[in-house]
Amino acid sequence: MNREDLDSFDHAILRLMQQNGRISVTELASRISLSKSPTQARLRRLEREGFITGYQARLDHHRLGQAHVAFVEVKLSDTREAALTAFNKAVLLTPEIEECHMIAGAFDYLLKVRSQDILDYRRTLAERISALPHVSSTSTHVAMESVKEGGR
Repeated sequence: MNREDLDSFDHAILRLMQQNGRISVTELASRISLSKSPTQARLRRLEREGFITGYQARLDHHRLGQAHVAFVEVKLSDTREAALTAFNKAVLLTPEIEECHMIAGAFDYLLKVRSQDILDYRRTLAERISALPHVSSTSTHVAMESVKEGGR
């Protein structure tokens, strides 16, 4: 099944589930004007076919002491496949890195890093990010405010 196989009900389910992954099937059915059983069957099919890949909680990063967000441009010294694989594996083991994207452009990766404050970030940069395999340079951009996050 691919995206061309999705109809307007499927798209509505995906949009509503992205906004609130905990919405009940009854409420979901009501919102898309379909009865509960077909809505539930569509939802399960979208999960089974991989259009919905999982559910997660949105955290209050301020209350958790991780309100500091920095975006880090990373240039690698080696971009052959083995080096990229090594970097990717190391990133997955670094909890401070919330997101990692390979970029086509002036640098190789863009990282979203959460920390307690600027001092905590400086330690993370020096001890964790700069120590990742094949990192040759980094450039940091500190977020002043998050206007939109998590696809909300």
